[in-house]
Amino acid sequence: MVIRFGTAMLTIVKSSRVIRNPSETTSNTAHGFPRSLVMFTTVAPNGRGIPPGRYAPGMELNGTSAVVSGGASGLGEATARALAAAGATVVIADLNENAGKQVAAEIGGLFARTDVADETSVQAAVDAAVDTRSPLRVAVSCAGIGWAARTVSRDGTPHDLASYQKVITVNLIGTFNLMRITAAAMAKTEPADPDGQRGVIVNTSSVAGIEGQTGQIAYSASKGGIIGMTVPAARDLSAIGVRVNTICPGIIDTPIYGFREGAGEFKAKLVAPVVFPKRMGRSDEFGHLVRALIENDYMNAEVVRFDGGIRFQPK
Repeated sequence: MVIRFGTAMLTIVKSSRVIRNPSETTSNTAHGFPRSLVMFTTVAPNGRGIPPGRYAPGMELNGTSAVVSGGASGLGEATARALAAAGATVVIADLNENAGKQVAAEIGGLFARTDVADETSVQAAVDAAVDTRSPLRVAVSCAGIGWAARTVSRDGTPHDLASYQKVITVNLIGTFNLMRITAAAMAKTEPADPDGQRGVIVNTSSVAGIEGQTGQIAYSASKGGIIGMTVPAARDLSAIGVRVNTICPGIIDTPIYGFREGAGEFKAKLVAPVVFPKRMGRSDEFGHLVRALIENDYMNAEVVRFDGGIRFQPK
């Protein structure tokens, strides 16, 4: 029995009869079903395995604009470079003016000095992308800060409230700020395909948002909030054809780890719980994942771990 669901086909095998007469292959499948009941997927000229024109093409980055917060270094820089390589004009939204301008010049993009927690600042960065006259299709939030402190320290002092609020403001509210403002701009563009797709938002959380370690209460709360926004944001923005996904990186080899005394030994300890490959992740691998999430049209409302299989221990 063959059950069709759109392009999907479920085959329930009632028999494992072996075909003895080769001529049977002309009219029957290997399971003995009439070929007239079976749909075969062939690779079409568009490379997506479907007849041209039947479905929307993948989100095309070439000729579009994008905003990447935290794009002056680390994961944000790698993402900006990956998007630019695909043909997008990227606005580097960052506080680091020197590094941001340098990256923007190297990739043929723009720099906008941006405080992600400030509405006016983020609006200016989004306006810069809109002003390129290339449709704004992508926003990636990579800006963030870390903080290490226990809820109550060993001497009995409670966690500093101002520090907690600062981490939440930059990491969580900053991510929401960029998401809401870019989505509003995307809503004003023409649909990119017959599905009505207008854009993709990729937010950066952390494995710490799932299994935070001792002393990560502020950081984990901020990153957990980003995870929590993923599904409702995707549902909200479906009305305007915008997809939302979140990446949870594990231990990634960024400059923050590379310039300390004894950095090699420190990195070795970090890598110990990684399952495979037994190393830190690379920023370019993160950028590759961002691009994959953008270009795969059926990826929506997902939280994706990017961590080599690591599971954080309490300390």
